[in-house]
Amino acid sequence: MVGIPGIMKMNKLLKQVLLVCVCLFTLTGQAIADSLSDANRAYDAGKYAKAAKLLKPLAEHGDAGAQTNLGLMYDHGKGVPRDYKEAVKWFRLAAKNGYAPAQSRLGDMYFNGRGVLRDYKEAVQWFRLAAENGYVPAQSRLGDMYQNELGVPKNYVLAQMWKNIAAANAPTGELKQLKQLTLQQIAEAQELARKCTANKFKGC
Repeated sequence: MVGIPGIMKMNKLLKQVLLVCVCLFTLTGQAIADSLSDANRAYDAGKYAKAAKLLKPLAEHGDAGAQTNLGLMYDHGKGVPRDYKEAVKWFRLAAKNGYAPAQSRLGDMYFNGRGVLRDYKEAVQWFRLAAENGYVPAQSRLGDMYQNELGVPKNYVLAQMWKNIAAANAPTGELKQLKQLTLQQIAEAQELARKCTANKFKGC
């Protein structure tokens, strides 16, 4: 039977172990952030091979930003051979973890048929996930899909709704009104955009 002094020693030891774990986790997180910054600096300096080398272990470790950036490098053939299937692989890993830029990029790959068969419905699904996560380019792309009847039925009101949302969240805030809409439809799109934003883009 462990007495009170023994329990106190165990509690003290447990606190020390937890403190070491927290320190290691913090240092690991800082190391990942530093490596990602180093990779971004290398990329900005045009040292693409070095950037890819720095990104790969981070991507393999599960960092969604690194996975997305590595996917972009494979998509554009910078620092690595151009390989659309490899780009899709990295975008998909990050997208499944809810990383909106990767979801949107995966939508682009399905839209353009790069590394996967062209599939507008699948593109819409990924654009929608990214749009619901507040990613402005995907909100705009989703509007385009509704406008042009790609993967979804043509719906100018929903197209305008997503364009309104994108414009409200974009740095420039530039809104493009669809010419096909009546004044009543414009008002409906504005109301839908307001409700969609209030519901944090869910169920739009």
